Amino acid sequence: MEVPVLRVGAGPSEYEGLNRFVDSLRKPQGLHLTLLHVGIFEELGRDIVAWTKGLSPPEKTLPEIASWLTELPVLQGFLGKSDKLIPLGGGRLMGLEVDVPQEVHDYQALLVQGLHILFDDLGLDNIDDFILSSRALGYRTPRWLPHIAVGKARTRHEPEMEIAPVAIEFGDSRIRNREALP
Repeated sequence: MEVPVLRVGAGPSEYEGLNRFVDSLRKPQGLHLTLLHVGIFEELGRDIVAWTKGLSPPEKTLPEIASWLTELPVLQGFLGKSDKLIPLGGGRLMGLEVDVPQEVHDYQALLVQGLHILFDDLGLDNIDDFILSSRALGYRTPRWLPHIAVGKARTRHEPEMEIAPVAIEFGDSRIRNREALP
């Protein structure tokens, strides 16, 4: 589940100005803020099978997860801001750390709470441990940090960088790669 970036700053030149801090600046059309990452469905199915020792097969769990995702309420578009570039992905990427309204944090928390309920219904135990250990889900920490990956870091150990504050406009939430759902 993601929200697309509709605009960074006053226009394209403000976004392109980030080029002085990163290599290979991403195309603005693909920028998004992830609210909930479920990864590649087949991999998530394998993670669930391994966790439940075969008691929750993919043919049962994956349609349930897809149904849950498609029934989620839409988060309306909103405005955010950023004044910091941060390293992501073990230092391979740089992203804008984004200040978002409280309702976005609340929506994201509801998504994770709903995921807990869904996984409980699917027969998983120790759900927090599963979420943090699932390779498909890709969580490395239980704390959500709103961010937008914008480009490749110039060096592997690039530090956080303060930048001039920039406003960011987001669209309505959507399922990324919806066509790949079973």
